[in-house]
Amino acid sequence: MNFIFKEIFSVALILFSIIDILGSIPIILNIRKKTGGIHAERTTIISGFLMFGYLYLGTGILSLFGVDIKSFAVAGGIILLLMGFEMILGREIFKHNPTTGARSSSVVPLAFPIIAGAGTMTSLLSLKAAYHEENIIVAILVNLILVYAVLKSSSYLERKISQASIEVLQKVFGLILLAIAIKLIKENLIAL
Repeated sequence: MNFIFKEIFSVALILFSIIDILGSIPIILNIRKKTGGIHAERTTIISGFLMFGYLYLGTGILSLFGVDIKSFAVAGGIILLLMGFEMILGREIFKHNPTTGARSSSVVPLAFPIIAGAGTMTSLLSLKAAYHEENIIVAILVNLILVYAVLKSSSYLERKISQASIEVLQKVFGLILLAIAIKLIKENLIAL
């Protein structure tokens, strides 16, 4: 085993910036408001399975379906684009089934594409070529702990942040999400 703290720190920081769980707080609060709750454990576990799946099976699964990473990134970018429009315009694009409640919101759009989307997949596949696998695994686990902490504290955050502040944050982060989505789509369409 080659545990190198510098590598773990670097990979954890890269993943933290890609996942951007702190920047996703307005999205999380918006989903919480729509569905009545967030299932933190389920979302974190599914996100973890997705990340480890990307790490070990990512390119194989995509090639099995005849999809390259660039096309996958464009699809993830379109989902992020729609979410950004939803946040800015205040229109509901992703309909939530009231019978499934918070359970369905754990998968789409939280676990995928917010936490473990195309950017995370692309990053993990790139990191695998540059860093030791065991350091990537530790970095993923560190990020999953942070994700769980933010999701678990969403009710606390909702109580502490005023509704007006949440709406302003949603508009600002919706615009940032649109910019990230456009960048993701543009970079990967050019590469296609």
